[in-house]
Amino acid sequence: MESNKRPETMERITTKALADAFIAEQIAAIRAQVGEKKVLLALSGGVDSSVCAALISRAVGKNLTCVHVNHGLLRKGEPEQVCEVFRKQFDVNLVYVDAVDRFLDKLAGVSEPEQKRKVIGAEFIRVFEEEARKLSEIEFLAQGTIYPDILESGPVKAHHNVGGLPDDLKFELVEPIKFLYKDEVRVVGSALGLPDAMVNRQPFPGPGLGVRCVGAITRDRLEAVRESDAILREEFAKNGLAGKVWQYFTIVPDFKSTGITDGKRTYEWPVVIRAINTRDAVTATVENVPFELLEHITDRITHEVRGVNRVLFDLTPKPSATIEWE
Repeated sequence: MESNKRPETMERITTKALADAFIAEQIAAIRAQVGEKKVLLALSGGVDSSVCAALISRAVGKNLTCVHVNHGLLRKGEPEQVCEVFRKQFDVNLVYVDAVDRFLDKLAGVSEPEQKRKVIGAEFIRVFEEEARKLSEIEFLAQGTIYPDILESGPVKAHHNVGGLPDDLKFELVEPIKFLYKDEVRVVGSALGLPDAMVNRQPFPGPGLGVRCVGAITRDRLEAVRESDAILREEFAKNGLAGKVWQYFTIVPDFKSTGITDGKRTYEWPVVIRAINTRDAVTATVENVPFELLEHITDRITHEVRGVNRVLFDLTPKPSATIEWE
């Protein structure tokens, strides 16, 4: 049985030279394992699956097929970025699945956080299984498993939901980056030529914006999360905070408050800004965002995002709060 323990002699990948050596070694290993057979990969657009896709593409070319499922819970511009990078830059066989209506219909009225996660995970498995069955002669399933996943979850990267595929889809696993830590994955991604925005993508929960649209998801409130998040990311990038703050995002809870817009009374949602720093995600501190910048972001959100009349800033560290709200 193949070991899932990182070799003690494996050097930490901290430079492009070490990354290039790792890439060459893994290309040879993938070719030895796969040969001329075909590989399937669920490509979320996160750094792990993206690096895995770019690496396997180098090894087997058109024998790799990636499936990108747009469940409607991604950040603004992310589905388009995945298609642009992997179809045009890497010339990968990419199947794009627009499953937005399917997921949001399933999530209608579901307010409990864990139940939302289960619905999203189960529906992802169904969609991916359907796409897998449309493809012929697939014998290998690639996963962007990294070493912390093995340490925390065992050999199958459970939060990618691939472990729930039916038994009759007897795929052999290909996991070329399973001995890498996240910082090493980013170094390898840069060496492979992935864009910086993808390589240094912020940590993003598996259920995506579904856990930032607190309570039962509605399409209009989900759009408010997506648009306010895009404004926050744009302003942090402009003001030098993108590389300084570990994670920053917006939340739109399922309640409203009164406000005034153009001299008229409104009853609309608040947007909550969360900006935190951490080393291990076990504890986290709140970033001291300049007040003038918060004022500017508030002005943009309240004027540009439909259905919002108030902006709040979450001052709570972890503990007592968690990083995400759900």
